[in-house]
Amino acid sequence: MTPVRFFNTEGPVRAEKHYSVPPLARLDLEYLLTLIRREKYFVLHAPRQTGKTSALLALRDFLNEESGGDLRCVYANLEVGQAGREDTGRAMRAMLEELGQQALLAGDGFPLDAAGPILERAGPDAALVSLLAEWQRANPKPLVLLFDEVDALVGDTLLSLLRQLRVGYIRRPAPFPHSVVLCGVRDVRDYRTHLDKPVIDRGSPFNIRAKSLLLGDFTHAETQALLAQHTGETGQVFRPDAVEAVWEQTRGQPWLVNALAYEACFENRAGLDRSRAITADDILDAREEIVQRRDTHIDQLGERLREDRVRRVVEPLLSGGDSRASAPDLKYARDLGLVAADAPTRIANPIYREVVPRELTWIAQQELDLQTIWYVEEDGGLDVPKLLSRFQEFFREHSEHWMGRFDYREAGAQLLLQAYCHRVVNGGGRVDREYGLGRRRTDLLLSWPQGDEWSRFVIECKVLDGSREATERQGLEQTAAYMDRCDAEAGHLVIFDRSEDRSWEEKIYRKQAEGAGRPITIWGV
Repeated sequence: MTPVRFFNTEGPVRAEKHYSVPPLARLDLEYLLTLIRREKYFVLHAPRQTGKTSALLALRDFLNEESGGDLRCVYANLEVGQAGREDTGRAMRAMLEELGQQALLAGDGFPLDAAGPILERAGPDAALVSLLAEWQRANPKPLVLLFDEVDALVGDTLLSLLRQLRVGYIRRPAPFPHSVVLCGVRDVRDYRTHLDKPVIDRGSPFNIRAKSLLLGDFTHAETQALLAQHTGETGQVFRPDAVEAVWEQTRGQPWLVNALAYEACFENRAGLDRSRAITADDILDAREEIVQRRDTHIDQLGERLREDRVRRVVEPLLSGGDSRASAPDLKYARDLGLVAADAPTRIANPIYREVVPRELTWIAQQELDLQTIWYVEEDGGLDVPKLLSRFQEFFREHSEHWMGRFDYREAGAQLLLQAYCHRVVNGGGRVDREYGLGRRRTDLLLSWPQGDEWSRFVIECKVLDGSREATERQGLEQTAAYMDRCDAEAGHLVIFDRSEDRSWEEKIYRKQAEGAGRPITIWGV
C-alpha cells in the first residue's frame, strides 16, 4: 500500500510523508552560499512553526551532498541546553553532546571523547571554543555549523555561547569553523534583551554577525501549490473560494496553512470523502476548530499576549488608540509573527486577529451565563437588537467587575462586548473582527445561518471622543462603509462613554439614525 502524504503541523517537513513547499526554495540560496563562502557568521530568524528547522536541515544536506565536497556541514539543536538555564556547565555538557551526536549523524568525525576532559579543564566558558578548534584542526575541510533554537537559551548560558563564538571568530585564521548560522525566533539584536541581566559591554555579545536574514511566510503561489499537491495525489479539489479562504485567513503563515488544510481534509468527516470538493465554508469551520481546540501554536500565542512588551503593542490595536510602543517592542512582536512585518502596524492575519480577543476574554466567555436560544427568533434568525439591549443592561451592572479583571484595560469595554457576542453567536454562527492603530473603532461582523443563506450584521464599537454628536456622525459614516463592504443587512453603532461625570441614565440610550442613507441603530453604553 502506497503511503498517503498529509499536511504537516508537527516538526520538520519530510518530503516522503508531507505535502511541502521545498524548504530551499523559500531561501535565497545563492545569497546564503555567498555568505558561507565568504566565511560569514550570520543569523536566520523567523516566528515559531514557520519552517526554520526544515530549512536548516535541507541546507545541511545540500552543503554535504551537493557542494562539490568543498564544505562539511553539521546541524545541532541547542534547545537541549535550555533546562540548564544559568547552570552553564550543565547546559554546555548537553549542547556538546547534541553537537557530537549530530556530527556522527552527518558522517563527520567529532572528538566526542574529548568533550568531557576539555569541559573539565577549560570550564564551560571556554569548552566550546576549545572543542571547535580541535575539531577543525583534525579535519582542515571548512566546517559550517547550523545552530538551531539559539534563543531558547537564557542568561549566562546564552552569553557564554555567543562570547565563545566571538572569541573563536576573531582568532581566525587559527582553526575554527568556517561559517556559523544562528537560528531562532528572535533577531540577534534582541539577544541582549533576552539575557535578562546587565552586561558590562553594552554592545551586542555577537557583534560579528554579517547579516540577519528573515525566513518569510508562504507566498500566495506557494500556498496554492501546497494545496494542489493534495489534489494531485488524492483527486480532491480545493474550490477557488477555499484556496482564497486559506490565503486570506492565514496570509501564508505555514503552520496555519497546514493546520487549516489538515483539519478540512483529514479530520472533518465530510472532508474524508475525496470525491467531495473542499469549500470556503469547510475552511472557516476548520478555523473555528483549531481556535477552539487551542492547539500548541495557538496556546503559545496566548502566552505571549501576557508579556508586557507585547501588550504595549497589541492593546492600542484592540482599542483603536494610538501606539505607545517603542521600536524594540514592535520589532519583538514582529519577530514573534504576531504583528505583520510591514506597515501599517496590524495583527499578522485574521486567525490571529480572532485568537487575540478570545484568549484575552477566555475566562469571561466561560463564566458568562448566556444561551444562544435566548436570541434566536421563531424563523431561526438572530435577534441582534435583543442581544445589544441585554448587553447594555449587563454592562451597566457588571462592567466595573469585569473591566478590572482584564489585563488589557484600555481595551476592556471592546473586549467585553466581543466576549458577550462570541458567547451568543458561537452557538451557530461566526464573529469576524477588524481593529487597528488609530482607527478609533473596532468592527465586528456577526454571520448567522438562516436556511441556505447567511445573514450578516455589523456592530461598530467606538469610544466617545469629544462631543456625542461628532462621535455619532463619524461612527455612522464608518458603520455604513463597513456594511457596504460586508454586504450586511443591518448595522449597529455601539458608543462607550467612559466619562466619570455622567450618570448611567445619560450614558445608556438607543436611537435610530442613518449613515449614507442606510438605517443604523445607535447604542449608548
